[in-house]
Amino acid sequence: MNVWLNREFAPAEWGEGALLSHRADGMVIHLVTATPLLDIQQAARRLCSQGIQKVALAGHWEREQQWAFAQGLQTPKAEVELQWATSSEEDREELEARWLCGRWVREMTNATPEQLGPLDLAVEAAAFITELAPDRISHRILKGEALQQAGWVGLYQVGRGSEREPVLLELDYNPTGDRNAPVAAALVGKGITFDSGGYSMKTSQGMLTMKHDMGGAAIVTGALALAILRGLDKRVKLILCCAENLVSGHAYKLGDILTYKNGTTVEIVNTDAEGRLVLADGLQLASDSGAQLIIDAATLTGAAVMALGGRYNALFGLDKGLVSRAMAYADAEQEPAWPLPLEPWHRQQCPSHYADTANSRPVPGGGPGGASNAAGFLSRFVGNEGRGWLHVDLAACFSENGDSLWAPGANTLGMRTIAHTLLAEAR
Repeated sequence: MNVWLNREFAPAEWGEGALLSHRADGMVIHLVTATPLLDIQQAARRLCSQGIQKVALAGHWEREQQWAFAQGLQTPKAEVELQWATSSEEDREELEARWLCGRWVREMTNATPEQLGPLDLAVEAAAFITELAPDRISHRILKGEALQQAGWVGLYQVGRGSEREPVLLELDYNPTGDRNAPVAAALVGKGITFDSGGYSMKTSQGMLTMKHDMGGAAIVTGALALAILRGLDKRVKLILCCAENLVSGHAYKLGDILTYKNGTTVEIVNTDAEGRLVLADGLQLASDSGAQLIIDAATLTGAAVMALGGRYNALFGLDKGLVSRAMAYADAEQEPAWPLPLEPWHRQQCPSHYADTANSRPVPGGGPGGASNAAGFLSRFVGNEGRGWLHVDLAACFSENGDSLWAPGANTLGMRTIAHTLLAEAR
């Protein structure tokens, strides 16, 4: 089906203010409001919901208009086909790059927990990035007992209750060819491929969509891929912390105390606050690399969703200048994001009688300020007093039931922002 844009009202027979009208050779989207990109995405969503999954964009479309349509023309039940409108080669290359990376993010995040275990996620991510730049990539995978021996205690403890071993992926993108080149940036992703909550078990409703708890790992992998396709020429580490958080006779328990490589002791007061435990390992590894820019992304807290309504990703950082610039990058990429508070004192907001800190507060949602308190916990594991560190709580990367803009399941929100930040800030 062909689809055109029109800046005039639809003919009267289609109803007052109609968004869509039909003509003999296709459909027309009528852009007559102050939010044309949202109108385009909503129109694409309507068409896809009607079973139209093969579309050619006709006439004149700007780059962001085409991408807005692509975001709406999605369904987890089938692979859609979209032909871009005639445009510049630069626009076409950028749109194809977004489409390729976004499709991978969606496929990984929408995969069932049985299809995608911790090792599967790590292998798929390494293969995807390696295919883009095979002569510039190296990687290593640690799993199971090797994690404990290496001191990655958070990832090991969270994942030890599953028969499928926890996995740490460390991927090195080095376009310089010099193995002594400094690491300009590190990306860290939470890769919990299924989260039961552990002994702090979720309800069935709360557990149903927990296949997407590896959304952070998918988003940072997609972001690195997009940055590479946009011409990234700096050395970057990709670190994915992958595990299943399950209950068994070997699972970690409430009251356990973990001692991290940097000496920080953590009391477990909620086994469902596992994302920060695995990210703590990833952030230490990122800091050890010497990277001056560290970005982590995670579906970390329900508190961020409550604060921002599921339409914005939350940005945190002790480096206020970086957070401000990241907000500008998000705006430039048309991805809704909003900063939430983080100060040094937030790391004291999860006190423990037995350890340096607890991993949460033993109350539903972690209590008031839960998203900021989680970010404060993470800040204990980054160096340089938090300079150059950005934490992204992905409150908007998954839609449980879908709505007028998004299909049910994963989207790509956060991928472009992180790719942009990487290209702009990596030195």
